[in-house]
This record gives sequence, C-alpha cells and structure tokens, in this order.
Amino acid sequence: PEVCLRLEVGPDAAVHSPLAVQNGFLHMLVHSYTAELFMSSLTNLGPFLEDEIIPEVIPMEIEVVDAKITLKDDSPRIYPTSPGPVPITLAVDHVIVKRRDDGVFYLTAPQGEGSREQEKPVSVLQEQKAPAQYVSAAPAAGTRGLQLKEVPELQRELQTMKIALAEANMDKARLLQEIRKYNPLFQL
Repeated sequence: PEVCLRLEVGPDAAVHSPLAVQNGFLHMLVHSYTAELFMSSLTNLGPFLEDEIIPEVIPMEIEVVDAKITLKDDSPRIYPTSPGPVPITLAVDHVIVKRRDDGVFYLTAPQGEGSREQEKPVSVLQEQKAPAQYVSAAPAAGTRGLQLKEVPELQRELQTMKIALAEANMDKARLLQEIRKYNPLFQL
C-alpha cells in the first residue's frame, strides 16, 4: 500500500513519548506515492487549517519513502501568449518528519546501515586558493611572508566579502521591516 497509518494510545504508547500515553502516537508511512496537485488546492488549505482552539499536540512520525509530487500552477495567466509555468516536481528518497511533545516538527534523514554517507561541503575559498602561495607567521631572512602579488588579490577578495556582507545586512533589514508590518512588537 502507498499509505499506512497506525495510531497508538494508552500505556503501550509510552515507548514513543510520555505525552503519547494521553494524546496518542501517530505513525504514518507513505511509500512509492506519486501525485499531481494544483497549486490552488494547496493555497486554499489555509482557511481549513485555521482554528480558534489551540489543538492538542499529538506526537507523530511521518516517514516518506520514494515519493514524487508534481505541483502544477493553475492560476490565470497574466500574458495569454505565454506557454505557462513549468510544473515543479518534488522527489523524496527517504525523509522522516517527527513531531515531539513540544509540538515542533523535526525533519530528519534515516539513520542506520542503509543510509547513505553524506558528502562534506567544500569551501569555495579552499578551491580557489593558489597552492604555492602562503602567509608565514615568522618571515625568513630575505623573504617576505606576504607576497606582493597576493596583496591586490586579498584586497579584491576583502572588497567582495564587504559587498556581500552589506547586501546580506540590507536583506536582513528589509525582512525585519516586512515582519514588523505584520507584528510591530517583533524583536530579534
């Protein structure tokens, strides 16, 4: 089957969490699921999810294995001659979504023998370094620790980093301003 649900309630559910004894524990497995959804169906879910009562936290684990969901934009076209937006396909190999007693959803990858080893990201700056150039802590007699040809390169790199930092700070300020439009008391 593509979807399996199991709900445990009572003393046996204590193995999952202390709150599961009272509220229950929901385990859901979605396997080899393929679907095509319209974007309007997702955007119209908002009113159904709003409620005046704060719901009880139900600890749960949702495991998605080998799923493929295609999202199609069905909104009216702005330009009638345009071919329309390209559908977005979300392919999930294996993901686990856990909701713990605190009500927070945690997105994790499976752990164990079958899980793939994750690659470590390589820093861009490490790839661009010239192998023979270095900065020595104590320069030897007759040599300078910092080569003269490195200075302009380092100054360019510093300038690039300063510009990137300024842009990031401007984005941060813009986002904070946008958040404060909706919540004037928001503090970072």
